[in-house]
Amino acid sequence: MTDFRTINDDFLASPQITLDDVAKAKSLGVTLIINNRPDDEEPGQIDGAEIAAAADAAGIAYRAIPVTHAGFGQGQVDAMADALAASEGPVLAYCRSGTRSTLLWALARAQQGANPSVIASQAAGGGYDVSPIRQMIEMLSAGR
Repeated sequence: MTDFRTINDDFLASPQITLDDVAKAKSLGVTLIINNRPDDEEPGQIDGAEIAAAADAAGIAYRAIPVTHAGFGQGQVDAMADALAASEGPVLAYCRSGTRSTLLWALARAQQGANPSVIASQAAGGGYDVSPIRQMIEMLSAGR
């Protein structure tokens, strides 16, 4: 499948990945895969444990920070910020379409003090629109 979208040099977002995509991620230097998709969200979806096992076999760290369609909570933003800060190389995050992963990245980056306009521009460069959460991005960035 491999539809990795470059948001910046340190972050890629993707729709649901396959086990083969883990090897592709490794070839791109990805050191952490973040799963933002709850298991059983859709019939036939690859279980997070399978991706975690493939990542482990490839020498890639794995974190699950599931986000449902109900939205984001502060715990998820904190977990994403912690994962990004602890990563020692590029991160690949995935969900059903890559949108939730990108939006959660945007919130985490804002919490870390990144400029909201830069966040929006980088997300747009990968084909994602952060306007639905722009006010939250501004608030998190201002609170820094």
